[in-house]
Amino acid sequence: MPGWLQAILIAVAVVVASWLLLFLLARRLPEGLAKDLVGFLPDCVTTARVLRKDPRVPRRAKIAVIVAMLWVLSPIDLIPEFLPVIGPLDDVIVVALLLRYAARTVPREVLLDAWPGSPHMIERLLGAARPATTD
Repeated sequence: MPGWLQAILIAVAVVVASWLLLFLLARRLPEGLAKDLVGFLPDCVTTARVLRKDPRVPRRAKIAVIVAMLWVLSPIDLIPEFLPVIGPLDDVIVVALLLRYAARTVPREVLLDAWPGSPHMIERLLGAARPATTD
């Protein structure tokens, strides 16, 4: 086996092993903010998939949700993912901003139904509920 191929296989094995270790450690976290933060991006992706298919969601909100999904899935990042703790920070900020933008036009109950994680996390992201307006 060529040396360069062996080096690539070792690097891939180290990355996969570190991801598995982080996944196992994250599952053992006690309930609370740290556990919520670990599941934030996966919850956002699940929410985006649900909102993308919901007929009650306006087109511009669907576009914002799709952009958020593409941003998370894109291999190009402002901050490289391999940096511990701050690596996914740009993904979290962009997704949070785009979900807040989408929340302006999507009914709050639709967003709450689509969110698979802790309800207080999405409530915190969305901010205070807007009073209903009667026209």
